[in-house]
Amino acid sequence: MPKSPHTLRCSEPDRKTLEEWARSRTQEARLVERAKMILQCVQGHSVSDIARRLRVRPNTVIDWRRRFDREGLTGLADRPRPGKPRQYGADFRKKVLAVLEAPPPKGQAVWDGPAVARHLKTSVHAVWRVLRKEGVCLGRQRSWCVSTDPEFSTKAADIVGLYLNPPEKALVISVDEKPSIQALERATGYVETDNGKIVRGFKSTYKRHGTLNLFAALEVATGAIHTQITRQKRRLEFLDFMDHLMAEMPEGKDIHVILDNYCIHKRNDPWLAAHPNVVFHFTPTSASWLNQVEIWFGIFARKALKGASFRNIEELRQAIEAFVAAYGPTAKPFVWRKREVKGSQLRNTIVNLRN
Repeated sequence: MPKSPHTLRCSEPDRKTLEEWARSRTQEARLVERAKMILQCVQGHSVSDIARRLRVRPNTVIDWRRRFDREGLTGLADRPRPGKPRQYGADFRKKVLAVLEAPPPKGQAVWDGPAVARHLKTSVHAVWRVLRKEGVCLGRQRSWCVSTDPEFSTKAADIVGLYLNPPEKALVISVDEKPSIQALERATGYVETDNGKIVRGFKSTYKRHGTLNLFAALEVATGAIHTQITRQKRRLEFLDFMDHLMAEMPEGKDIHVILDNYCIHKRNDPWLAAHPNVVFHFTPTSASWLNQVEIWFGIFARKALKGASFRNIEELRQAIEAFVAAYGPTAKPFVWRKREVKGSQLRNTIVNLRN
């Protein structure tokens, strides 16, 4: 007479958990399989039937049924297995990062993976694993200006406040200049790359036909842009641009002008005395990125200048004027999202950056 299958006892909460695991697409496959085994055991199916359906050995079904019978759901998890102790643990990580703080080997300007491995007498692959995990890229470098302005926080807060909460019944205008825009003449067109892609191309050789300077003022609230093209960028041209700009502004409003620390923007007290409704706000040193008009200059350079060819100064002037005219109807204000602005500092040690 055949032996009747052993029926497992299973509480209702455990049954629901097993059903969720069995249907899951995110659980580990082995846990899903074990849940299906136990559910079928609970339903009274024989070991041989379960093994055939799930394509496992009967002993596997028996082992997991026994584990569940003794330990419940926790018994379906893998137990810790003995293995080789970790060779490259926390101590090895500290050693790798400490080496990067030391002077590089003679003949090398900086450390690289093989040099670190030779110094530690270990595998270069082990070194790269640590560096990848820590996000350290020895082959990449970056340079940037660090603001050393002792009043960085105060000046930055003043400008960000103008963006996020401008004074009532006042205009906020971001002003700067793009100097030395070159009229470069070069062959341009389309070329086919080695992998069959068609890309925009231009010759690396060119002729210079002089330069122009572009003053620009961005109305922060509306995104409207005001420009003036000049041959030079002296204080005379700057104040002339400001005179034209003030003539276009509505009367009776206070005007807050955001400027960087370029010399022609400073020491303009006589002009400010003649325009008592105008207040100049200066960005911290080496932080002109706080000036929103720099965003517009980036758009202008990318769309109007990059890859272009100009046979003379007049063609360059016409291209600038055409871009400004086309941009005007589509102008929208830039949305400033950084409520808190901090000065960048060079933290010279890997340990400071990674701990």
